[in-house]
Amino acid sequence: MSDRPIDALDKAKGKRVYIRLKNGEEITGMLKALDLHLNLWLEDVEITAGQTKRKSNVLLIRGDNILYASPV
Repeated sequence: MSDRPIDALDKAKGKRVYIRLKNGEEITGMLKALDLHLNLWLEDVEITAGQTKRKSNVLLIRGDNILYASPV
């Protein structure tokens, strides 16, 4: 049986992931947890919005805001 797309992210727990949001922001961080709605819990996060970069210790992203996500 082939893996579902969400399984690729499930295997990436504890590793860095790259996420692009529908509003254009790009996020990289350590994936700690996810659910079937693609809600993601990240730690050690860097958020890029245009020329602005911010850092955060913890970030929860609601799945319906995600355009795509990929293990780095």
